Amino acid sequence: MSPQGPGTAVDVDDQVVLLDADRRPCGTAPRLAVHGLDTPLHLAFSSYLFNAAGRLLVTRRALGKRTWPGVWTNSCCGHPRPGEDIAVAVERRVEQELRLALTDLHLALPDFAYRATAADGLVENEVCPVYVARAVGDPDPDPAEVVEWRWVEWESYRQAALAAPWALSPWSVDQMTAFGRAAHPLAAALGTAG
Repeated sequence: MSPQGPGTAVDVDDQVVLLDADRRPCGTAPRLAVHGLDTPLHLAFSSYLFNAAGRLLVTRRALGKRTWPGVWTNSCCGHPRPGEDIAVAVERRVEQELRLALTDLHLALPDFAYRATAADGLVENEVCPVYVARAVGDPDPDPAEVVEWRWVEWESYRQAALAAPWALSPWSVDQMTAFGRAAHPLAAALGTAG
């Protein structure tokens, strides 16, 4: 978080990395201004966090969120700052949004990208590497970010994405397709049975 707090002065903490058609960095833009009706391609990340029992943390986005408010989604998403390693950004954002520490952080879908348009015309247009990790404890979410959370079975969430894609964030549904029929992505990343 910037010293001024979230959503105040525009500084490096409020910038997203813009990407060209070849997915190379080509500039920055204010995070709060980048998402609109003609959102430029930019860098983001998604994460899927699992507890010690192997259950997936799913979250419901706060009603005040600009994009997809109140929608159930994966554990945590965000944007790396200019020059910030994406894995470091995942850990930073998970701590800020969910007040969780992580272990066993692994890049699961390095080339994932998507474009989605909400009912109000707002566009997401992101190159969005997907990470999996083990969460330490239960979340204590920032209410400005997350209104509800649950630990669920991986297969249950995968089936929900297939059966009722309108009930979940579009990026999460697309990520479930990208994961395919993987029994458990964290177990796969760790090379263990899941």
